[in-house]
Amino acid sequence: MIEGLNPQQQAAVTLSSEHALVLAGAGSGKTRVLTTRMAWLIQTGQASPYSLLAVTFTNKAAREMLTRLSAMLPIHTRGLWVGTFHGLCNRLLRAHHRDAGLSQTFQILDSADQLSAIKRLLKNEGIDDEKYPPRDMQYFINGAKEQGERPDDMEAWDPHRRRQIDIYRLYQEQCEREGVVDFAELLLRAYELLVRNAPIREHYQRRFSHILVDEFQDTNALQYRWLTLLAGAGAPIFAVGDDDQSIYAFRGADVGNMKDFERNYARGRVIRLEQNYRSSGHILDCANALISNNEDRLGKNLWTDSGHGEPVRIIEQPSDQLEAQWIVDEIKAQIDDGSLRQEIAVLYRSNAQSRMVEHALFRAAIPYKVYGGLRFFERQEIKHALAYLRLLDNPHDDTSWLRVVNFPARGIGARTLEQLGDLAREHGISLFRAVPFVPGKGGGNLAAFVQRIQEMRFEAQSLSLPELIEHVLHHSGLLTHYLNDKEGADRIENLKELVNAAAMFAAEENMEGLPAGVAVQMPGVGAEPSDTEDDPFGLADSGLTVAAALSPLAAFLTHASLEAGENQAQAGQDAIQLMTVHAAKGLEFDTVFVTGLEEGLFPHENSILEQGGLEEERRLMYVAITRARKKLYVTLAQSRMLHGKTRYAMRSRFLDELPDAHVKWLSPKVRQRMPESGWHGDAYSRPSTNAIAPMAPRRASSGVTVGEQHFRIGTGVAHPRFGEGTVIGLSGSGQDAQAQIQFRDVGLKTLALGVAKLTILVA
Repeated sequence: MIEGLNPQQQAAVTLSSEHALVLAGAGSGKTRVLTTRMAWLIQTGQASPYSLLAVTFTNKAAREMLTRLSAMLPIHTRGLWVGTFHGLCNRLLRAHHRDAGLSQTFQILDSADQLSAIKRLLKNEGIDDEKYPPRDMQYFINGAKEQGERPDDMEAWDPHRRRQIDIYRLYQEQCEREGVVDFAELLLRAYELLVRNAPIREHYQRRFSHILVDEFQDTNALQYRWLTLLAGAGAPIFAVGDDDQSIYAFRGADVGNMKDFERNYARGRVIRLEQNYRSSGHILDCANALISNNEDRLGKNLWTDSGHGEPVRIIEQPSDQLEAQWIVDEIKAQIDDGSLRQEIAVLYRSNAQSRMVEHALFRAAIPYKVYGGLRFFERQEIKHALAYLRLLDNPHDDTSWLRVVNFPARGIGARTLEQLGDLAREHGISLFRAVPFVPGKGGGNLAAFVQRIQEMRFEAQSLSLPELIEHVLHHSGLLTHYLNDKEGADRIENLKELVNAAAMFAAEENMEGLPAGVAVQMPGVGAEPSDTEDDPFGLADSGLTVAAALSPLAAFLTHASLEAGENQAQAGQDAIQLMTVHAAKGLEFDTVFVTGLEEGLFPHENSILEQGGLEEERRLMYVAITRARKKLYVTLAQSRMLHGKTRYAMRSRFLDELPDAHVKWLSPKVRQRMPESGWHGDAYSRPSTNAIAPMAPRRASSGVTVGEQHFRIGTGVAHPRFGEGTVIGLSGSGQDAQAQIQFRDVGLKTLALGVAKLTILVA
């Protein structure tokens, strides 16, 4: 059973019956150690299968553990206490529902159901949902429960918090009346059951002779207390985890639990699993060097006997567009060499970054899958924004109308919409045209929505496509809605990325100088009047008659629909894997691209400002590096499109923490100085030193043309940030053209001419 295990793994499996902490590095075989430990305890007679309690963080991990265990021993795994915290607590509460104060048939609210219940409560109690947003209250309630706090346990240090505690109390009373529990309640109720009922607590303390915990670094305060309570004075806890992979602080995970456990329970019994069976030597050496910069860690050093492998490749591109295109070109080369698409992953810190890579894959007709999330144009907030844009282009689009007529909420209820639909069917017209027939307050709210759409349509006449989308995001209320959402930061980033998508589309389609809107005609320029039934709001008389020509907006909407539908990987199809680094934890691939290694992006600007945030970002980068088996690429861009405008980036500090002996720069590396003032806002900045070493200039007297500008070697140019300079080298053509420019004040820089906003100086 223990044959084939390395010495450290064997030592962990055959530990005596006492508390122990196993520091299991990435790719070190921790699942094998856990299941072999369980099998060894059973086989040696130290425990029966039903006296073991094994806790995992995902159902997938629990199933894998049971499958491996049944393959090792001739036992039936059904009925074993192996599962997630929530699953095991549910089992405990079902068995003791009366003692827990629950009905036998209590129902569990998932996250969406819980949010709906909170919204209903606020409405029924007449509580202002702008002052106490439902999602903020969900976050507050779950956070309190994860700390083991009931409303009576909480301190109200100001009126706002006092009201939050009152809402928590009202919510709990509502759940009691309806016989439902949320996820956080499962654990808290199970913990309270054990604390308050000594016979039940002592029964389970006698029953479980050994407790085994996977991913111990991800436990929160209440989970830690639940485990130690169940262990009592008799059952040893076998805790397996990796403090270097603790990346879920935003979910309440407390990496400090590992040190507390080592100090109070394990008391020096720590086994380090450091031999890695996944990655090559260069990759591991980079991971070790990076994470060694974190001070608050238990410490370990991964190694492998499989050889150095290929060095970690790093490349800096002039723009995020060129970064994405380079990644796709490299992917195509690897596919041509026989690599499976499913063994290639592109990782990013922020969900919004996927859009540029998705677009490049779409253009290359390479199937891809967004793991653990939705493709860019399928995300809820993007579909909301596109629905508003479709109404600007065609107000009779009933599907888009129904999606956003009451999002964000504007007092239009289901009854009003049902009445509107009945009237539209009765008259054979669109919902838009049926609005004047709806009476009362509901009709007034619908008319106000129509007025808002009309105003945005009218304003679209003079705006470029990116400007129009930014205008709609503000005036539709979408940005304000997500700004008030505690978990809305990612959605706001995605909405701002939609502006970038429009800017890039306009540039690619040569539409930059055209008004985006709805190809409208003004009064007296061919607009035909219509009767009241066809045009109840007088659109024709106001000049807002949609022309037959395809406007830039309509073209962009068509593009968005095509990109959302094309290259969609089918179940089981070989496809490139796209995901955030958080979603990648626990996965591994032959080839990994880690993108966007720039200050403010990775590490993320929000984390830099938080206590302990930078160390968590470094752990996140460590997780990203250790996903790769054979090849690891790290990419960054000198400039990125943010809110439809170009921002200039500085290399991530993490790149300086990767040892030169184990990396290969595919673009010239020149060390950059961190700005003394740090990161400010969403603008990227560069120090006033040469940011990139010279590329080989293309000595062509003909020069290159980008848009209406023609650049030659020797051309004088001005840049809004870098000032005046002279072109000393050129490469590429069209939108891919790059120029090497010697600026007077900031030195030598390489810029993508398609995005650099240069002005040619006339002598």
